[in-house]
Amino acid sequence: MDLKFQDEIYNQIIKNILDNKEFQKMKTIEHHGITRLDHSLKVSDYSYKIAKKMHLDYIETARGGLLHDFFFSKEDRNSKERFISTFTHPEKALRTAKEHFNLSMKEQDMIRSHMFPINISVPKYLESWIVSGVDKVVAVNELAVKYKFKFRYAYNVLLLFVLGFIK
Repeated sequence: MDLKFQDEIYNQIIKNILDNKEFQKMKTIEHHGITRLDHSLKVSDYSYKIAKKMHLDYIETARGGLLHDFFFSKEDRNSKERFISTFTHPEKALRTAKEHFNLSMKEQDMIRSHMFPINISVPKYLESWIVSGVDKVVAVNELAVKYKFKFRYAYNVLLLFVLGFIK
């Protein structure tokens, strides 16, 4: 896979994950109107930039952000199953990620707690809070674009602020 990110350090951090055949299957799963792979790349990239700017563990943040939604579910889920998945998918993603990669405790926490406060797993690390927050901002924008909500412009202002902070 050709990496589209200009940051070579970031590209090297995520390369082994992107090269994983199971992980690549996420590019066939719809998620918030885009693929789950594209969503995970956005969360990972923005989280990495924020962690790097804040002099935090940007390597584990990039990896945890990329693996936060690494799970599979049946394609014909009904709305009740999709709703339940909102609460249960972090543990599924953690199990899947652990099957394919060696994860630090911090990376495991990022995956397990990324849906806080919807799930009860409170982030233990600042990097986990970053991944959780970025995931929500990215998801709101993706859903706004998918459903053509007018408030997506408010998201764009927030995103410009965040990007201005991390550059």
